[in-house]
Amino acid sequence: MLSKNQYKFIKSLKSKKKRSEHAVFLVEGVKVVQEFLKSKYNLVSLYSTSDFDYPLDVEVKKISENELKGISSLITPNKLIGVFKMLKPDPIDFSNLVVALDRLNDPGNLGAIIRLCDWFGIKDLVCDISTVDCYNPKVVQAAMGSHTRVNITYTDLFKLLSCSKNVIGTFMDGSSIYQTKLPDSGILILGNESNGISKKIEDVVNLRIGVPRFGKLKQTESLNVANSAAIILSEFIRNSIEK
Repeated sequence: MLSKNQYKFIKSLKSKKKRSEHAVFLVEGVKVVQEFLKSKYNLVSLYSTSDFDYPLDVEVKKISENELKGISSLITPNKLIGVFKMLKPDPIDFSNLVVALDRLNDPGNLGAIIRLCDWFGIKDLVCDISTVDCYNPKVVQAAMGSHTRVNITYTDLFKLLSCSKNVIGTFMDGSSIYQTKLPDSGILILGNESNGISKKIEDVVNLRIGVPRFGKLKQTESLNVANSAAIILSEFIRNSIEK
């Protein structure tokens, strides 16, 4: 059983303010928890229902189904919830391709992009300070453990890009990614779901690229930002392999 204070504390971690205040966050699900247990992230505490039966090398505190429902951020709670300490990001390695996000709002999109960076071997993901929190429970769930292999840094994106020579922006009217000579390194920017890359950031871009529409009518308004990221990162990696 959880004490009232424990219950209140764990439940409060759904709030960005409380996560930041205590520098901890929630991880739910057996596979995702295992990813974090194997990583540099430090475990604070682990909770499961009494019918959970899975071998783990750490102490698991038993809680009731009702307590699980109360502290979980999922509609259908998993049987295992962990509290982990946040990591201080490593220095960014600009010798390789870096992905940067300009004011992303949707937790699912951020989680998917973290997962894509992991899949395509992108080590550094840079987020503008107004981008949704990477430790939001929905982001952690969507990323499925990829936080442990992607270095995520929050910073003033404009200041960072102003000091960079190779800034690649993604735009609806950008040059076709299939017909553009792509660099091996640089900072690739993905913009806000509704408004794209801001004008301020656009002014420091020196290579504009995009995913062309191939439909007969070409009336589709736009691609989901995570879908665009998958296509663009795949093309960057394909080009680097073929060189």
